[in-house]
Amino acid sequence: MNRATKHLTLFMLLVSLLQGCIWVDDSSDLKQFVREKLAAPGGGIEPLPELVAYEAFVYEGPWQRDPFVPLLPQQFLDDDEVVVAPTIMPDFDRIKEYLEEFPVEQLQMVGTITSPMNGQLIALVRDSNSEVHQITMGDRMGIDYGVVVKIDERGIELKEIVANGRGGWMSRPRVVKLPGLE
Repeated sequence: MNRATKHLTLFMLLVSLLQGCIWVDDSSDLKQFVREKLAAPGGGIEPLPELVAYEAFVYEGPWQRDPFVPLLPQQFLDDDEVVVAPTIMPDFDRIKEYLEEFPVEQLQMVGTITSPMNGQLIALVRDSNSEVHQITMGDRMGIDYGVVVKIDERGIELKEIVANGRGGWMSRPRVVKLPGLE
């Protein structure tokens, strides 16, 4: 790089740096803007939200479940391990029935008939494939291990076994009603 090129590069650098330092004689618009902003009223501060007092709850009532008693009975071993005794558990070894492939929400009761043999009431249930099945006491339906415990003209009562969220199982009632009777 020759000497003339060095001087030209230095001159261009100096000109570009000085370009940001240009003095403006007329700053009246800036002064006017500052006066307007100072004359405007200041912003207000919102008040703090009102503090809601804590309301204590006194556990009174034998009809409510005691929150300090576990849902499942427990056995304590010598080394302080807790073992939950399974009182309710589905039978995983048995072969599932056809209607256990469907959630209960996809099953619809469409009517009842009476058995000519023993006079027992039989429920008619339609699955999501539009097939109608005959259901009697003790039959199983639904994906939650439901067992039919009662049949009447208005609906089918099931007893389902569902996970309790703590590694165990619990029983819950379920009803499949005949549409239009709700």
